[in-house]
Amino acid sequence: MDKYLEMIRIRFLMMLAYRTNYYTGILIYSINIGAYYFLWKAIYGAKENIQGLSVTQMTTYIAISWMARAFYFNNLDREMALEIMEGKVAVELIRPYNYLAMKTMQGLGEGIFRLFLFSTPGLIIVYFIFPIHFTWDLSVWGLFSISILLSFFINTELNLLTGITTFFLYNNAGLIRAKRVVIDLFSGLLLPISFFPVWAQDIMKFLPFQGISYVPSMIFTNGFTHQQAIAAIGQQLIWVIFLIMPIQLLWYLAKKQLIIQGG
Repeated sequence: MDKYLEMIRIRFLMMLAYRTNYYTGILIYSINIGAYYFLWKAIYGAKENIQGLSVTQMTTYIAISWMARAFYFNNLDREMALEIMEGKVAVELIRPYNYLAMKTMQGLGEGIFRLFLFSTPGLIIVYFIFPIHFTWDLSVWGLFSISILLSFFINTELNLLTGITTFFLYNNAGLIRAKRVVIDLFSGLLLPISFFPVWAQDIMKFLPFQGISYVPSMIFTNGFTHQQAIAAIGQQLIWVIFLIMPIQLLWYLAKKQLIIQGG
């Protein structure tokens, strides 16, 4: 376990070397939040709430969604694709650790860096600019913390699945871009799931995407009752466990594919 913890530390230090990029990123995310705030303010007009969310709740939802994205977002699929295409993955496979677990820990190290040096200062800035309501209910913060951690694992598992497909597609750049668009749209980042047509909501209940952004954001904004929050976290946990199976299956087939390519 020590070697995986070391992976988290090393990735954190690597990100620290390029922290200037994240300072500018805070500004960009703040502009995004501002743009969405004025857009939704115009949509609400004189209405007090839409789909059970007030303007303040929607503004908080937007801010939390974008800042939480900084924690769960990573480019592990692109890193894996590059290592596979360049043949570096062959060296990684003979090292004394599990390749997929190592990638997950690297993503976690990156996420921790962004949490403390991107999300936290970014939220403080937008808090003083836009009408955002922070709850001080410790139970909400606790549920939110669990939910955002599970959202990281769901997003990372989807990235691992996409990265593994490089063994079979050889160039999956298009799939990686399409996956990112699908996640941003169907995770609730751009639009809360409750705003989708009922038939679309029924379909998305059977997909893992809402567990990435929608669930933690709704928990934080008190858009869910306590019972709904517990149930939503349970669904996130189920997806985290379920996604392990296709990952392991694809990884088993991928390693056989690699052996065939190596002769």
